[in-house]
Formats: sequence, structure tokens, C-alpha cells
Amino acid sequence: MPLPATINTAPRRDAAILIVDDAPANLGMLRKMMTQQGYQTFVATSGERALSIARRVHPDLILLDVVMPGMDGLETCRQLKQHPGTQRIPVIFMSARTETDDVVAGFDIGAVDYIGKPLRMAEVCARVRAQLQIRTTSDSQHEQAQRLRTIVDSMAEGLMIIEGCGRIQYANPACGRYFGCSPEALEQKTLGDLLTQQVTQDYLDYFARCASEAEFAPQPGAREVVIRQADGSLRAMDLTLAPMAMHATLFIGLLHDITHHKQSETALQRAALLDPLTKIANRRHFDTFLDIEWQRAIRSGEPLSLVVLDVDHFKLYNDTFGHPAGDAALQSVAAVLQAHAPRATDMAARYGGEEFVLLFAETAPADATALAEAIRADVEALHLPHPRSCTSDSITVSIGVATMIPTQLDHIEKLFIAADRAMYSAKEAGRNRVKHVDASSSAWDAVKALVMR
Repeated sequence: MPLPATINTAPRRDAAILIVDDAPANLGMLRKMMTQQGYQTFVATSGERALSIARRVHPDLILLDVVMPGMDGLETCRQLKQHPGTQRIPVIFMSARTETDDVVAGFDIGAVDYIGKPLRMAEVCARVRAQLQIRTTSDSQHEQAQRLRTIVDSMAEGLMIIEGCGRIQYANPACGRYFGCSPEALEQKTLGDLLTQQVTQDYLDYFARCASEAEFAPQPGAREVVIRQADGSLRAMDLTLAPMAMHATLFIGLLHDITHHKQSETALQRAALLDPLTKIANRRHFDTFLDIEWQRAIRSGEPLSLVVLDVDHFKLYNDTFGHPAGDAALQSVAAVLQAHAPRATDMAARYGGEEFVLLFAETAPADATALAEAIRADVEALHLPHPRSCTSDSITVSIGVATMIPTQLDHIEKLFIAADRAMYSAKEAGRNRVKHVDASSSAWDAVKALVMR
């Protein structure tokens, strides 16, 4: 058959065509035409040979005769589509069987086109070009999808696709790691299984607005949430939710792990509240705590006891052993104080240098004095040698205790002044001892006296 002069040539020198036909005349004619079109061509005269070549060279397209001895074209196509290395190669059937059932059977097997015989070369070339263009587009889309899949699978952030009803439609591997289960297990859950009830309801309301209010234009924003992991433990995360483009009923959720951030934040907060040397409360934290307990004591009418203590002859200790030893001694004293402040309403703090304070809420004078005496004895029992002390052979402390039931007419400074004076009284009396003073509210007594006149 002469080749028509009107066939448009569109060279695709990077494309490979496998021609499968048991008729030598058809095979030769098709091979010549495909070569003239600029394609690299391979030929096979049987289905078995076609499968072998296809698995070896991975052609871009296969022209496959339907009627062949042995393995026919339908079986050959079936096996091509079952093999992972050849299942995406487009197959165009060529056959004189052009009844509807034959054509439908070809498409059902997986063919992309069906050309009737006798072949019209211009039509064959046009169909080949069209399928190669589709294959190029499909390959490009497949590669883009694979790249996107690789990116999503390797993301450190969790990515979820969520339906408007709150059901998880898709979750990437990072989500699985965050929740402690497989991504497939997450796809059986809803937001309510993962978040608190209130947060879940907020998001469901947000989804409903997106679906019902055409003018609603939500802006993506991160929200700190606590997620519930598979083992029941909780984890802090940032969750960003936004509608998928062109899809009002699906939403993209991005989960960012802020555990390290929260730990750092907690560490910073703790550092701001603690004395860096002794690891007990610092002065700022103590003052805040005292103000809270002061107001509570005013409301409850319960006594508030303040203990102020000072390490005796501490400058001489530092001069003798050096500052590192002095720091270690202060740490030991702080540990004793902390052990005597176990309640939530107790606090021990380093107030400055070698001076420490303790606050005991709802503690009467006698109890506060007993606690102070126990602290003094425990510090002395540390047996930290202090050869230059004129009070004892080891480190000791002088302690002042003040107790009062504050009123709205009183000031915190009054309690501090009373405890401080008691501590200096202990020093003047020889150190290593406890002195207690009653800081009762003279202001309140004065008001009562005026009223009773």
C-alpha cells in the first residue's frame, strides 16, 4: 500500500513505539510509517514476544493486533496491565473485528483506542500523536503528583484533609507520628476524636459558615490546640485550617509540633520565677506570692506568718573557703528551707545574698515559731564547717518570725518590718536562734476604739 503524501509528520524522536502484528505486510508498513514519523520502533509477531520487549524497553505506546495465533491481543493487553512495569503504557488495538462488542471488550481490557482494519495510515498517525500527547500530559501530571506525594510524605508538619462534617479524609505520615497511630487509622476518625469538645465545635461552626455564607472569606490562622494521642496522652500543637481551593466542603489542616517551644517557654517561665543559684523561688516570685496570700488572709481572717533568716557570719565563710564553697553552702541551706515548705500555701525563697524568707499561710504564731526552730536545727545539723565563726564551729542561721491577721487597713511592709526586726533581735541575742514578734493590727484596734467611743 502506497503511503499518502498528505500525512503530517510531527517527529517525536524521544518516543518509542512497539508494533505487534503477526502479518508481515502490516508490520513492515507500520514500522516504515512510524520511523518516518520520527519514532523509535520495535516489532513483535506474537503476544509473548511483545510482553518480553515491553518489559525490557518500556515503550511509550503499543500498537497491538487483536487476532494473533497463541496469545491474542486481548490477553496480551491484560498481562501488560497486570504488570507494574508496563501497566501505564497506552495500548491502541488494531483489528478487523469492529463490532461494538469487540470494541467494548478492547476498552474494558485497558486499551486507550481501537483502530479498525484495513488501516488508514493518516488516521493511525493522528491517533498515535494524540495518544502520545495524552501520555506526555499524563506522565507530567503523574510526576507532579508523585513529587507532591513525596513532599507531603516527607513533611515534618502534619497534613490532613478534613470534610465539612469533621471526618478525616486523608492524613500524612507526620500526622500518624504526632497521634501515635498509622495515617490509615486516622482516616477512620473525626476531629472530635482528636481535639477537645469546645475546639471541635469551634471548627465545625467554622466549616458551616464556609459552606453557607458565600461572602465569608476566612483567613488561615494558626491556633494552639491540645491533641489527644492514641495512648491517651496530650500534646500541644499549632493547627492551621483553611478551605481547599475550589472545594468548599474540604479543608486543609496543618499541624505544627510546638512541644519544644512549650518546653522552652515553660523553662523560661520557670527561670523567671526561680533563683538561679539555689533553685528556690526568687524575690520577685515571692513578692507576688505574698501579695496573693495577703489578700486571701484578709478575706479569710486566718493568720499569716513570715520567717526571715540570715546565714551567720557568711562573709567570713566566703573569705575562708571562696565563693564556690559559699554558693554550695547557700544551696544546702535552701534545700533545708524547701523541705519545710511542702504545702501549696507555703513558699521558701532567696531574698538576696545570704538572706532567705519563708511564708506560711494559715499558720499561728506558735506553729510558725516551731517551724522556724526546726529549720534552725536542720541547718545546724548540716555540719558545714565554719572555723572563723564566733557563734559555732559550723554554719548557723538567725531567724525572725512575725505573725499577723491582716486587714484592709494594713500594709505588707508592716509584716516584713516586724519579721526583719525579730531576725536582728536574734542576731543581737547571740545568733543561731529564733525570735518571734506579734505583728497584730494596731490600725484595726484604733478603728475599733474610735467606733466604741
